[in-house]
Amino acid sequence: MALEWVVLGYAAAAEAVMIILLTLPGLNSLRKGLIAVTTSLLKPFLSVVPFCLFLLMDIYWKYETRPSCESVDCSPSEHLRHQKSIMKSQRNALLIAAALVFYWILYSVTKLVVRVEQLNQRIEKLKNQE
Repeated sequence: MALEWVVLGYAAAAEAVMIILLTLPGLNSLRKGLIAVTTSLLKPFLSVVPFCLFLLMDIYWKYETRPSCESVDCSPSEHLRHQKSIMKSQRNALLIAAALVFYWILYSVTKLVVRVEQLNQRIEKLKNQE
């Protein structure tokens, strides 16, 4: 199961890098290429959404079937293992939330940048007509 979390982590990191590159000022010469790459990657990155839902259901299933360690007869090692399991579940849920939020931000920023580019082209076209 660790490979799934690595893949989700890399996808979230790639989304974050694309967001940073699209929003950095001063990259006007690279902007058209970045927009083309980002818009072409939005549809494949949409697969992150059902993947996150699957992993979220996996976390929920593990939470529901996890043996509780709240009784007195629980050994310290069992208690520690239970606490580690809870921490891993919380970390993984945070990674899922980050991946979904990064995808939403990437989609919104890409849409806004494309719209700004279209408006800039219209302005240039109107200036050339005058």
